[in-house]
Amino acid sequence: MIEPQRVTEHRGTDDLLTAGLGLEGLRAMAPPAFADAANPTSAELRRRAIWNNWRGIADLSPTGAYGQAYGSVAGVPGREYSALAKVPGATQPHRVLVQVPDAFDAARRCVVVAASSGSRGVYGAIAVAGPWALPKGCAVAYTDKGAGTDYFDLDTQQAAREDGTLATLDDGGLAFAPDAPVGASGVAVKHAHSRDNPEADWGRHVKQAAEFALSALDQAFPQAAPFRFDNTRIIAVGISNGGGAVLRASEEEGGWLDAVVAGEPNILAVDAPGARSLYDYTTEAALLMPCALLHLPAESLPQPPLRAQVEPLWAARCATLKAAGLVEGDTTPAQAESAYRQLRDNGWTDAALTAGALSVGFDLWRAVAVTYASAYGRYGVGEHPCGFAFSAQNADFSARAASDAERAAWWADGSGIPPGAGVGIVDTKLAPPDFTLPGLQCLRALNDGDNEDARRVQTGIAETAAGFPRTRRPVVVIHGLDDGLVPPAFSSAPYVEQARIANPDLRYWQVRNAQHFDGFLALPAYGARYVPLLPYVYAALDQVDAVLDGTRVLPANALIDARPRGAGNVEASQLAIPR
Repeated sequence: MIEPQRVTEHRGTDDLLTAGLGLEGLRAMAPPAFADAANPTSAELRRRAIWNNWRGIADLSPTGAYGQAYGSVAGVPGREYSALAKVPGATQPHRVLVQVPDAFDAARRCVVVAASSGSRGVYGAIAVAGPWALPKGCAVAYTDKGAGTDYFDLDTQQAAREDGTLATLDDGGLAFAPDAPVGASGVAVKHAHSRDNPEADWGRHVKQAAEFALSALDQAFPQAAPFRFDNTRIIAVGISNGGGAVLRASEEEGGWLDAVVAGEPNILAVDAPGARSLYDYTTEAALLMPCALLHLPAESLPQPPLRAQVEPLWAARCATLKAAGLVEGDTTPAQAESAYRQLRDNGWTDAALTAGALSVGFDLWRAVAVTYASAYGRYGVGEHPCGFAFSAQNADFSARAASDAERAAWWADGSGIPPGAGVGIVDTKLAPPDFTLPGLQCLRALNDGDNEDARRVQTGIAETAAGFPRTRRPVVVIHGLDDGLVPPAFSSAPYVEQARIANPDLRYWQVRNAQHFDGFLALPAYGARYVPLLPYVYAALDQVDAVLDGTRVLPANALIDARPRGAGNVEASQLAIPR
């Protein structure tokens, strides 16, 4: 068992679920301020991290009806237990944190273990697990799965401690201390530079977080100890990368896990028809999608005014792809059709391409590919095979030293994958006319090339392949059919077909008109077009919990015909949640 290293109390104006912000505070456009920007307190950092993670995951817009049609932001008093834990063989720790409500029901012992989505920090799943579990008297155990927002400033040798505040390498106690060359400059990012390929250990991260929860509960309620897997209900939940992590947890040995709910999971069922790795379709999309989107009718894409602004850039990509021999055609429309046909032939749907425009606009494909290539190859600082690095940047994207205020806020403001929070991508291959294309071609070559670096990255990808569940248990996989970041055709659909062989109690909910990012539904054009996915995650948790109680049978597989809100507000009836 991992013993808690830090215990804090959160009551009154500083609760577990929203850090006292409530719905209005979470909706505020500006983050909670620091009294001293260069030296925020651990309490200030926690509040800001919770604000950022709620807004990154949930649709909190007034028309989104969060807290009304679904979800909860009610204040929940309690304690937090946290630690830095290591899975066997890892060089760097992952963060684990357990929220124990004062109203924890010791007579109905329940832990919901949640893995962060994306590469987010340890509060990255708070909007996924907390609103369902904490008001019911369940504890919640979180893990950042070995990624997270523990950036390391190579220039000052500073990074976050367990409480989020800064310390130097000489001080010790850092959540991430990279093995970096003497004199290295810029920023080391844990997901990219830990040398651990954390995705290969996602299942072990989740199980270790559950083990830590039992240790924390022993300390919280010594009169009711011991808390063990055979006397405490354990439900795992996550979305996106967190969804993949909780599915991978079902591969871990022992009867420790009672049920799983996985939303839009990034999961690789390597031998199943249609399955593709995240790195494969990400690098493909990074190259081809900007051009391919020109083949879709302008009115079919969200935010048509923004399309008018980016069309010249997308047309330029078509031209450079043609020059590189990657598309055919002598005109932009012909080149766009060529790129589009390649994506469709490789399994992309029009719905996924339409929603994928968001990832093109935010340059998310490149950001994911840069970080994951380094992680899969277990490269350290300064070793990226395509020459990428991370640093604070000037307006012209040249590298510079980070400011005190930027550095102090990384732990609370970062998403775990630059760019963001004052840290950008340094691309040493930038060159006109299509500045990012040379770097993207290098990243793509790591997926299907045959040199030493490509084989190294491909080995790392193979290490992330999912296996069969070891125990029969209730599992619900939920995926939006319009997901443009983790298309279900590459992830959930092939995984479900494979995993059902080992676990017939697996159910699959496919949601029409749902894409990947609930947080972006606050944008009117997206909110009008798409439904949120979180209501289905909460509903699935309700149902598997009732199955474990013996009060209902397993939910059925479902193709859910959800209706978007249009110009109105989200109403529960529009979601058509299976009952």
